[in-house]
Amino acid sequence: MIYLDNAATSFPKPPQVARAMAGTLEKLGVNPGRGGHQLTLQAGRIVQRCREELAETFGASSPERVIFTHNCTESLNLAIAGTLRQGDEVICSHAEHNAVMRLLERYRSAGQITIRTLQPDRTGIIQPEALRRTLSPRTALVIICHASNVTGVIQPAARLGAVCRDHGVPLLLDAAQSAGTEDITLSGTNASMIAMPGHKGLLGPQGTGVLILSDGVSPEPLICGGTGSASESFVQPDLLPDRYESGTVNLPGIAGLLAGVQFVRRYREEIREYEHRLAQRLRLQLEEISGIRLLGHPDAPRSAIVSFVPRSMDVSDLCDALDASGVAVRGGLHCCPAVHTWLGTLRSGAVRMSPGMYNTEQEIDDAAALVQRLVHGR
Repeated sequence: MIYLDNAATSFPKPPQVARAMAGTLEKLGVNPGRGGHQLTLQAGRIVQRCREELAETFGASSPERVIFTHNCTESLNLAIAGTLRQGDEVICSHAEHNAVMRLLERYRSAGQITIRTLQPDRTGIIQPEALRRTLSPRTALVIICHASNVTGVIQPAARLGAVCRDHGVPLLLDAAQSAGTEDITLSGTNASMIAMPGHKGLLGPQGTGVLILSDGVSPEPLICGGTGSASESFVQPDLLPDRYESGTVNLPGIAGLLAGVQFVRRYREEIREYEHRLAQRLRLQLEEISGIRLLGHPDAPRSAIVSFVPRSMDVSDLCDALDASGVAVRGGLHCCPAVHTWLGTLRSGAVRMSPGMYNTEQEIDDAAALVQRLVHGR
């Protein structure tokens, strides 16, 4: 199998990720933060080390401002639901994932908020002036998808965040497709909150997500319950990170995430350069195939995502044929109808190929050659 679906989940993982997860199950199958015995203290230290690694990676002022969730969707829901109030206005980009848009639409349809959508320039980039013009005294939150999971186009987060900062409006950055590969920090992007999955660019397992909070940012908790602290009170504690982490944390997942983050911090530049080189190699070969429309403007900065639409073949049929020949890709709307509407591909969807660090140039060449044969019926 040639796996080209790393934008959905990076695979395979570095071997130390699996070892770390298995080690907790075999030797530390306990509940961190629940008790004072040696095993739970050891487990707690693993969780704390992962917080520290993430805090250093993304520029949090303290490890306690690193919040663990089950996935990026939960991180986004926590940030949005915990920030917006009745009558608020929210501004988002044209390329938001359903993890954002479905929650916003729930609030909008109930008459609780209004939504304003930023339109990009011809390259798919949102210019700071467009955001500046759209902001109003009612704007309570700006949400920007940092890298599109369809086109790979990367938005100028630092410049957009500077506009938000100057107007005193928090910026929520959805880093689902950029955390772990792009250089992202709270100060470097001027973001108030950064949401990310653990299982993509950070090379951790599924079931892990992270929300990074800047100083002074304190959304309301998404869920309440047992935290292992302040147990005498029926009131959710304000102490971080307990305020947001009710219930048992995913110790095996966090142990695997720790191993993934440590790997990424050591090799991030090499990983990024290699994946981008593979993606560019794939784009150049697909460009030579007649009857294919490549998505994503060539002048825009992009992640290692290559999406295209075959003009004479159904997307799902092509994906099925690729799968039958041993190439794993992702077809459809990618949970992002907003950007497909902008691209004019809402009815057709697209084929997405996303190389990872374990792919080879030969695999890229073989996949491109297979697309050509399938599209032209040879």
